[in-house]
Amino acid sequence: MPRPTVQAIRHIHFEDLGRFAAPLAEAGYTIDYVEAAERDLASLDPLAADLLVVLGGPIGVGDAAAYPVIAQEIALLKARLAADRPTLGICLGAQLMARALGAAVHAGAGREIGWSPVTLTPEGMASPLAALDGTPVLHWHGDNFDLPAGCHRLAATPVCPTQAFARGPNVLALQFHAEAAAERFEHWLIGHAAEIAHAGIDPVTLRADAEAHGERLGVAAAAMLRAWLTALRPSLQDPAA
Repeated sequence: MPRPTVQAIRHIHFEDLGRFAAPLAEAGYTIDYVEAAERDLASLDPLAADLLVVLGGPIGVGDAAAYPVIAQEIALLKARLAADRPTLGICLGAQLMARALGAAVHAGAGREIGWSPVTLTPEGMASPLAALDGTPVLHWHGDNFDLPAGCHRLAATPVCPTQAFARGPNVLALQFHAEAAAERFEHWLIGHAAEIAHAGIDPVTLRADAEAHGERLGVAAAAMLRAWLTALRPSLQDPAA
């Protein structure tokens, strides 16, 4: 029997699957990174991969005129989500999913960069995100999204009312970064140095928080992803069905 496949759309090299890679491999998935800056995403079969993960990046949903890849990803996600194929979005990926589902994506009340827990809703506590309860996660965004119709809000923070949403067992969007690996966090600091400086945020504090919370987050994030993968269900348009 062939191994299940995960396609991970990557926008910037260090924002990868991080701590999600190990539980995916443990579950038998073959990982294929799709580089958004190199591949024609319009040529991808939106239903082909057993799991699609759309990762984070420094561009935004509102940047489609400058970065055509945004429109390509939204179109791909519309087709995939219409088929209820297993899909996970992280940060930019979550925003693209929200837009594909018809929700607004807009500037938030403030830029959220740093390590802090999210507040889980009752639906969140009943979901795989319960593994993250009380654990500081990495936030790195300025845009927020509204809750798409037909979805459940799973988590929030004071400046971001929708930090995560789900639609059934197969569709999960995370505004925050649970996958961030502390041992690779220096890549984030160097890669986003201009943004950190512009926001007036001290990289020394971010680095110290990563060292303090990263290992705990890695354990919790792996548990969360394992629970989500276990709960996935075949979709009506599964090519293998």
